Amino acid sequence: MLQVQVLKNDLVSVKKLLEKKGFKETGVVDEIISLDEERKKQTFNYDETKAKLNAASKEIGLLMRNGQKDEAEAKKKEVEELKQSLNPTEEKLKDAEKKLFNLLILLPNLPAEIVPEGKTPEENEVVRTGGSKPELYNGAVPHWELAKKYDLIDFETGNKITGSGFPVYKGKGAKLQRALIQYFLEYNTQAGYTEFLPPFMVNEASAFGTGQLPDKEGQMYHAKEDNFYLIPTAEVPLTNIYRDEILQESALPIKMTAYTPCFRREAGSYGKDVRGLNRLHQFDKVEIVQIVQAETSYEVLDQMVEHVEKLIQSLGLHYRILRLCGGDMSFASALTYDFEVYSAAQDKWLEVSSVSNFETFQTNRLKMRYKDANGKSQLAHTLNGSSLALPRILACILENFQTENGIHLPVVMHGYFGGEMI
Repeated sequence: MLQVQVLKNDLVSVKKLLEKKGFKETGVVDEIISLDEERKKQTFNYDETKAKLNAASKEIGLLMRNGQKDEAEAKKKEVEELKQSLNPTEEKLKDAEKKLFNLLILLPNLPAEIVPEGKTPEENEVVRTGGSKPELYNGAVPHWELAKKYDLIDFETGNKITGSGFPVYKGKGAKLQRALIQYFLEYNTQAGYTEFLPPFMVNEASAFGTGQLPDKEGQMYHAKEDNFYLIPTAEVPLTNIYRDEILQESALPIKMTAYTPCFRREAGSYGKDVRGLNRLHQFDKVEIVQIVQAETSYEVLDQMVEHVEKLIQSLGLHYRILRLCGGDMSFASALTYDFEVYSAAQDKWLEVSSVSNFETFQTNRLKMRYKDANGKSQLAHTLNGSSLALPRILACILENFQTENGIHLPVVMHGYFGGEMI
């Protein structure tokens, strides 16, 4: 959530940045500033009346001790009048604060200056590419056919048990999935991330804190009776570990990693892009999250991008890194880099990771602060990234390493999988 002072500091620039993000109702900013002035006015009125009330109450006691009963009775009437005037002032203050909050949560995070202009994925900026484009043998097939051929994934049974987008991994398919999760977690912990196993459901406050609510309400699975939400990513429970806390600067950076299943309704998804593992409602992912000082967050973002890049390189996959344009960024992000790997059998790029800096957008909602060297409370910055999302990585490994005799696995996976090929 943006701070009102940020809006006031440079109103013109703020509106331009919101438009870059695709937010067109910039008149909301003027309403917010107007409501903030009303809030300040009512706060002043309330505090002033409260101060008069406290002073008059003390004066009553003094008058009574001095035997000035008539004056004390007159002062009691004054106190009663002040109490009656305090209630409507307090109601006006609460009303202004509520309206202000309800408008503030509508605003997306401001994009960083280097975020490119654009509205669609086609306008994202390619930062760099790496790895070699694989050359497949004649007769190579996409991963959903390989999954059937080698009995790795059963899409039909998953559809029977739950529905489309809920595959059943089996045999060596399940083993490879588990091996990849183990490798990703160990790769992250060796880089200094502490492993967690958080809940897979969160309450409304947690979903609000990281920006999923109210922006992505329709994309989350909701257990209405208990008002819990199935997590769309481990970022949500991990970041909320430090909600409503004041951290010591010496504790930063906080580096966390976790494996969780992820649940996304993906409403409106259809067609060839959802075949096989391309787009699922339940999938596995290993996440990394950092909580850092404000002045270091963009340096940390570069480090996290490098961390994910080396992980993809270790798998021998052809990849590219994109800097997302304003219109393709998430509601909460200030700057996002997407990683895509090349799917040879489908001849297309598949997204496998997003690495983002949220600056203070999440921590303002979460009331997550740290005390700096001067003892002053500051809002921390949060960052997160996929390291990595499993389905499309698995799809690309199956497709890109297929041969006429089987699927040769990346060398780094031989020990984790317990073999060199399927």
